[in-house]
Amino acid sequence: MLTNLMYVTLYVTDQDRALAFYTDQLGLEKRIDFPNPGGRFLTVGVPGSPVEILLWAHAPAAGQPVEPGGAPGPVILESDDLRADFKVFRERGVVFDEAGPEEYGFGIRTETADPDGNRISLRQRTRAGRDDG
Repeated sequence: MLTNLMYVTLYVTDQDRALAFYTDQLGLEKRIDFPNPGGRFLTVGVPGSPVEILLWAHAPAAGQPVEPGGAPGPVILESDDLRADFKVFRERGVVFDEAGPEEYGFGIRTETADPDGNRISLRQRTRAGRDDG
């Protein structure tokens, strides 16, 4: 029986640059940084959450970034106060697709991309958008 989602993999061209974006700009914490012959195993995660994002290096030609406004990000991060977080992230240099978080059917959202073009959706659910009632 499955018990947990361990990793979500994002392909990056420069692991150090990606690490700086996810930790310094989005405020995630570095979890694992293990060099090995098959490649550096580097993960980050939201403090207190068991799920980790694996920042896996690849050749620059292999990436197929999605254009802004296309599909939602392969990574969706949840906030308990997205409008406040938006201001903090913007001060840290994160570039967003919109001028500010927008309302949608289940709460508010905004979109950005990491330095390799991986799409990141930031969301805040309303009470009606939660599974817990």
